[in-house]
Amino acid sequence: MNIISWNVNGLRACINKGFLGFFKERMADVFCIQETKMQQGQAEINLPNYKQYWNSANKKGYSGTAIFTKIEPISVSYDINVDEHSQEGRVITLEFKDFYIVNCYTPNSKRGLTRLDYRMKWEDDFRKYLLMLDKKKPVVLCGDLNVAHNEIDLKNPASNHKNAGFSDEERSKMTQLLSCGFIDTFRYLYPSRKSAYTWWSYMFNARANNAGWRIDYFIVSDRLKEKVKDSIIHGKIMGSDHCPVELILEV
Repeated sequence: MNIISWNVNGLRACINKGFLGFFKERMADVFCIQETKMQQGQAEINLPNYKQYWNSANKKGYSGTAIFTKIEPISVSYDINVDEHSQEGRVITLEFKDFYIVNCYTPNSKRGLTRLDYRMKWEDDFRKYLLMLDKKKPVVLCGDLNVAHNEIDLKNPASNHKNAGFSDEERSKMTQLLSCGFIDTFRYLYPSRKSAYTWWSYMFNARANNAGWRIDYFIVSDRLKEKVKDSIIHGKIMGSDHCPVELILEV
C-alpha cells in the first residue's frame, strides 16, 4: 500500500503547476493533502476510482485538508472532537480494517510565536485524540506538522532556534508524541540522513540552495514499524513550497 501526503499550498494553484501529473504518475492508494485553501466544488477535480473527503476551513481561502482514496473506508471523521479546533479544517480520519489514517495540517505558531499558546493546546488535544484511536487500532499519521524535530531536520538550526517550527516548546511536543508509542518513519529508516527537507521558503533561493526544513511526516504506531517498507521524500516535485512525501506500507 502506498500513501502520499502533500501540503499543496492552495490546490487550485497547484493543479496549474503539475499536481495532476504527479497524482497520475504515483496513483497512490490514499492521497492526503493539506492547505487546500478551498471549499469542495470550487474547482473540478475529476479523479476516477477515487472517493473524495474534504474538510475546509470556515474562512475562505485558508487552511483545509482533503483525502482521495481508492480504498473505501469503514468510517470517516473530521476534526478531533474539540470545538475549539473545529473551525480550520485541519484533520480528516479514515478508518480501515487494520488501521486509521489521520491527515493533519498542524497550526503554525506564527512569526514571533504569537500563536504558540494555542499551538500548545492543539498539541495536547491532538495527542489525546491519536492515543484514543491507537487504543482501538494502529494509527498512520501524515501531514504538515509544522515542526522540524531535531537539528538534522533543517538547514540552519542555530539561526532558527526559537522561531516558529523550531521552538523548544514545539520540538518537545513532538518528542512527547513519539514517546507515547509512535515512530517517525523517515528517521526510523534513515536516522542520519542529512539535507532531507520537505519545505523551503520562497525567499533567498532557498529551494535552489536546498536550505529547507523537514516538517512533513509519516508517523505510525510503533506496532506498525515492521510493516514500513519505505518513507520517501519527493524533493524534486514542484508545484508548492512543500514537496510530497510517501509511505510504503506492507498490509
